[in-house]
Amino acid sequence: MNSTTDIVWLQDNLRIADNPLLHFDAPPEQLLCLYVLDQRWLEPSIAGEITPRLGPARLRFLWQSLMELRGELLQRGSDLLVRIGDPANVVLETADLLSAREVRVAVHSGYEESQHIARVAEHLPPMCQLFCADSGYLIAASELPFALSELPPSFSAFRRRVEKHCEFSAPQPAPVTLPPWPESAPRGFPPLKAVCEESADWQPDNRQGFMFEGGESAARDRLQQYLWRQNGAESYKKTRNGLLGANFSTRFSPWLARGCLSARQVCQEVKSWEAVHGSCESSYWIIFELLWRDYFHRAAQLEGAVLFGGEALPPANDAFNAWRNATTGVPFIDAAMLELKHTGWISNRARQNVASFLVKDLNVDWRLGAWWFEHSLIDYDVASNWGNWRYIAGVGRDPRQDRYFNVLKQAGHYDPKGLYVAHWLPELESLPLGLERHQPWRVAPSKFDAPYVEPAEWQRWLVAKTELQETDE
Repeated sequence: MNSTTDIVWLQDNLRIADNPLLHFDAPPEQLLCLYVLDQRWLEPSIAGEITPRLGPARLRFLWQSLMELRGELLQRGSDLLVRIGDPANVVLETADLLSAREVRVAVHSGYEESQHIARVAEHLPPMCQLFCADSGYLIAASELPFALSELPPSFSAFRRRVEKHCEFSAPQPAPVTLPPWPESAPRGFPPLKAVCEESADWQPDNRQGFMFEGGESAARDRLQQYLWRQNGAESYKKTRNGLLGANFSTRFSPWLARGCLSARQVCQEVKSWEAVHGSCESSYWIIFELLWRDYFHRAAQLEGAVLFGGEALPPANDAFNAWRNATTGVPFIDAAMLELKHTGWISNRARQNVASFLVKDLNVDWRLGAWWFEHSLIDYDVASNWGNWRYIAGVGRDPRQDRYFNVLKQAGHYDPKGLYVAHWLPELESLPLGLERHQPWRVAPSKFDAPYVEPAEWQRWLVAKTELQETDE
């Protein structure tokens, strides 16, 4: 009698704990865990570009996460097969090879990923079933107080309904053991250097103040470090707009994006912290941000291909190149873009400013910015990235057009001494502390060129600021 074999097809759920794909009503006799890196992610997606969709920082973090996941699976009697190619084709070929009973996969918010799942569902042999689970969200789709088609048009409306009607479920424990690897199944885990030599050689700049490492154990360590040893839940709302240091932000996002950590695990740990220290505005705000993440993902599931703007990406132009290469001459923008290039991560405040500057001041198609973030960010996830860019651009859900960030005003408020910009642009250290570092072309025109653009809003703000100071005196 043939043994029953299931395939667990992993995507952005690279963890053992709180992973419904690893919990069975009737466990199979054999289990194959599979991750397929989409070959298209290693290729350019814009005409005339050589830049792949998946950049070295993100790929390095992904590979670290996969390596640790494989170790956890081996400890439980299983293994991880990693392949590169067309995900749907690889899954179907593997299912056919093993005469699989079931392919288990998590619902994905990405349109391409959802199309892969749909192709697998359509072409699996009759004897093989597809099991789709809702995984990684704070609130399961079945727990929402409305159908996906009735998703509220704004986050505020979503949050009010969810907070009124929903409770947060506890995460599932990690399985102690798993069914063994099929005897006839292949094994393989290509080294990162064979996938992309640039990613194997890439190292994050130690100026970032925090070193990200992929994997479930690093995610748990950060969760414990931030909440319990740094007591971050007491101050998060006050510090979350920071720019320098390791602990102004939770920095959970890379592990959430790759599924090394689930939203429910974060929520449970915050609730445990509150049980000891008491709830406060800052601890609530961490869960508030998790709700934002859920909202973006549910919106992406509903919108499908519409999320990406509906047309082919335009070619890069000079303004976009100045922005991504950190040569705009605006220190607050260039510092952030350098940090992104050299670390794969920037703060939420920096993201909002560079996005607004690209779209509103440089008048560049927002989709180019979203594409560059897709290439660069180690915490890229399709729903949050493209949803946030649409939000800044004033298109899609809650389509207000006035989301403009006056970069000079923002710089003066969030980096008043110019410490952040000088941290990444050391040539500014010779300038006085303060707003002078954010407009060096005014302070030292012989040394610093004029910026790529100098919006009228900046001048109006400077005039108003000067008049206010004179009135105060």
